[in-house]
Amino acid sequence: MKAWKKNIRQVVPYVPGEQPKKEKMIKLNTNENPYPPSEKVLELMKDPAQFDKLRLYPDPTASMLVEAIADYKGLSKDQVFVGVGSDDVLAMAFMTYFNSEKPILFPDITYSFYDVWADVFRIPFETKALDDNFHIKKEDYYGENGGVIFPNPNAPTGVLMPLSDIEDILIHNQDVIVIVDEAYIDFGGISAQPLLEKYENLLVVQTFSKSRSMAGMRIGYAMGSAELIKALNDVKYSFNSYTMNQPSILWGTASIKDDDYFQKMVAKIVDTREWFKEEMKQLGFHFQDSMANFIFASHETIPAKDIFMAAREKDIYVRYFNKPRIDNYLRITIGTREEMEEFLSFLKEFCGKYK
Repeated sequence: MKAWKKNIRQVVPYVPGEQPKKEKMIKLNTNENPYPPSEKVLELMKDPAQFDKLRLYPDPTASMLVEAIADYKGLSKDQVFVGVGSDDVLAMAFMTYFNSEKPILFPDITYSFYDVWADVFRIPFETKALDDNFHIKKEDYYGENGGVIFPNPNAPTGVLMPLSDIEDILIHNQDVIVIVDEAYIDFGGISAQPLLEKYENLLVVQTFSKSRSMAGMRIGYAMGSAELIKALNDVKYSFNSYTMNQPSILWGTASIKDDDYFQKMVAKIVDTREWFKEEMKQLGFHFQDSMANFIFASHETIPAKDIFMAAREKDIYVRYFNKPRIDNYLRITIGTREEMEEFLSFLKEFCGKYK
């Protein structure tokens, strides 16, 4: 090996869901919202006056967006941090808060970026096994550790942890930072945000990518105590002062101010999800009760990989994880009612012919 190669950091990267480039397809593999952003966002996109601003650096504090989120959430602006998608926010949080020699804790079946960040930032970690029903066992997080992180609802399972269990984990972890990753909370359940008033070591992370139909703009944010947010900003400004681009700041602000549209689109997805659950049960699929914009399903007789491959041949894309414990499950994003009806038609035909 050449000497310089020894100094290159080697990591196993996160692998995102497939992004096929086809005109006619049903894309149910990356949990994107099937509906467009708010009309208020679209109006700004068409405003030529905004193009001249692109020659200037954006506001490094993203104050317009920070203040809009703070107002919407009933927080002060020093309790809100914004970043380039929740992945950026979470990566900053790992760098900022997880600097102990003790391992951080997160579930064994969860968002697969956690162990990647832990590896790249040289953070020791331990995973805690979900129970047989894919539920987080709160008691597993009572022990000594360097920090705790978990999604709620969890991904890829869609299982929601009750707020009482989250508070129990906080009670048992007063000396470390606890991060609740709420990428899917808008589709069901109660946010941990109210617990910020009681626990200064809590960070709640949300995103515009799912419920606000803006995955392409990469907008994420964190809510926490002023002390936690200041620490995050200090790391951000030491890394890249201009993380948020001008369109993201403007369009994100427009989105957060159109609550009526937001609520209608979320309700539409939830309605389709609940109908789809019943249809899937009739086809022999089983799954935990998902509170996200997807379900994590397994068929009683047909291997998940066979369904995945057959659907792909029909230009229907769902997510398959070739990993222990979950290699017979498919994560299926909730699309439009029409997309889900077409997917069900495929499943009925495929399951009927499968031998």
